[in-house]
Amino acid sequence: MRVPHPTVSSMPTNPNNSRRVIVVGGGPAGLMAAEVLAGAGVRVDLYDAMPSVARKFLLAGKGGMNITHSEPYADFVRRYGARSSEAAAWLDGFAPDDVRAWIHGLGIGTFVGSSGRVFPADMKAAPLLRAWLHRLRESGVRFHMRHRWRGWEGGALRFAAPGGETTATADATLLALGGASWARLGSDGAWVPLLEERRVAVAPLLPANCGFDVGWTPHFAARHAGAPLTTVAIAYEEQGGARARRQGQFVVTATGVEGSLIYALSSVLRDQIAARGQATVWLDLAPDHDAGRVRAEVARPRGARSMSSHLQSRLGIKGVKAGLLRECLAQADYMNEETLADAIKALPLTLKRPRPIDEAISSAGGVRFESIDANGMLRAVPGVFVAGEMIDWEAPTGGYLLSACFASGRAAAAGMLRFLAAQ
Repeated sequence: MRVPHPTVSSMPTNPNNSRRVIVVGGGPAGLMAAEVLAGAGVRVDLYDAMPSVARKFLLAGKGGMNITHSEPYADFVRRYGARSSEAAAWLDGFAPDDVRAWIHGLGIGTFVGSSGRVFPADMKAAPLLRAWLHRLRESGVRFHMRHRWRGWEGGALRFAAPGGETTATADATLLALGGASWARLGSDGAWVPLLEERRVAVAPLLPANCGFDVGWTPHFAARHAGAPLTTVAIAYEEQGGARARRQGQFVVTATGVEGSLIYALSSVLRDQIAARGQATVWLDLAPDHDAGRVRAEVARPRGARSMSSHLQSRLGIKGVKAGLLRECLAQADYMNEETLADAIKALPLTLKRPRPIDEAISSAGGVRFESIDANGMLRAVPGVFVAGEMIDWEAPTGGYLLSACFASGRAAAAGMLRFLAAQ
């Protein structure tokens, strides 16, 4: 049973606004924390390295701002895999329904798409962000842009700013610096050595929700790069070794594969490559037909027609699907009806490596949970809290990343208020 999320009025507050906090990082986690803190009467200064806040948030919303998901809460929490219990500690305080209510409070409507994903009414991130920033400024949050955090100087935070290096002090600090994907938007992982110098344990940052290299022949890459596979299923080995299957869509790239179906499996495939040097998946190019039907159609007399024409006529296999069969099968296997039929239902595809982390939608790894106390504060650096993607968790696309960033920002802010109240 999920407990209702706490309102700002139910969180610890200070008797006056003499307390000051610094939030470093203007992404969803940092902005959400700033909102909670300012609402509790704390003076908030938010610093960000970029010229404007939430750049990754805005870019992610260009194709349709997927804000959260409408599936049952227990299923939602399970999407966080090995970190489900840790994510639940955040999400129990700010679950998907709470996200929607919060958006509605900004004057933005939402709707549930056919996939269960939740979107703003106009599908755009910019109006939501504008309304949010207006609320933050009205509540007194002060923004300091083009200030890149460089660590500490004594008890003060150091920033590289347009006018040169500067320092700032506060009663508590929140770091919400993101992971290491899309560095041009501010998430570059440069904070890792700064925290490791303070004996904070950090798991290596790895690509998540990423594509993979296959190593196509130049002919296949030139002919099919960018081609979508819209009706396909993938069989793969789960972490325990059991075979599993998912159906969906993905895209062939110049070097390999990417897209929603690949992203959904990326953590498992990435870890397999790390352990074994490569990972194998099996493509079902005709998921709407069972193996018996495929064997019967492949074996049907084709007269003078070529095998490619036969497959297109009988099973609708053409374009990139036909190209994959040619790419992955030896000529003798392609012309062997039994082997070809088996390959149509389970074509082995070897993935060599994940694409670079800067191309990934998100990243895994980060500040280990054992380095953080129940308030979200770094055990090794009292008074410094962390939130968002810079912590060691990951999630698939579909609103899960954003929801957990929101929730972790609120949870860290609540922890900061408790910390301040105890001082």
